[in-house]
Amino acid sequence: MLTNNEIKVINSLQRKKERQKHQLFIVEGVKLVEELLLSDFEVEVIYSTTSIDVDNVEVRIISPTELSKISQFTTPNQVLALVKIPQISSPDNKKTGIILEDINDPGNLGTIIRTADWFGIEQIICSNNSVDCYNPKVVNATMGSIFRTKVYYTDVISYVSANTFLWRFTKRRVFKQN
Repeated sequence: MLTNNEIKVINSLQRKKERQKHQLFIVEGVKLVEELLLSDFEVEVIYSTTSIDVDNVEVRIISPTELSKISQFTTPNQVLALVKIPQISSPDNKKTGIILEDINDPGNLGTIIRTADWFGIEQIICSNNSVDCYNPKVVNATMGSIFRTKVYYTDVISYVSANTFLWRFTKRRVFKQN
């Protein structure tokens, strides 16, 4: 049975400030949790309406009513997981990546992450003003790609300026200058 405090904490993870404070984010749905369990992400706890067998992860069986209290969906799925936000260092300039500036819509960022994953892009560098990649709507829109594609946040202009090759490439392609 879920306590009122647990419900309050889980629901607070809808907000970026609370995700940063607790260093946790929500993954909801059978497919996403399956993808999560195949990744290197550290799972704090899984809440499920049915019994599931997972090694080294606490699984708590809850009622559908309790799940509806912590779910962001109007029709909750069968499972919800709390996952630790990974500590990501800095982008690897030897890996394939894309740079995004000021992506505000969670669904758009999720779709971009999913598409990048499909094309084999290993990392995404977002401006500091972009939506948080651990926003529940972003996580759901990625359909599991968030677990395979690293997302970094930085000042994009400074990052591109510090990487001469990127700056020359960007000027040539975006600004049509030599």
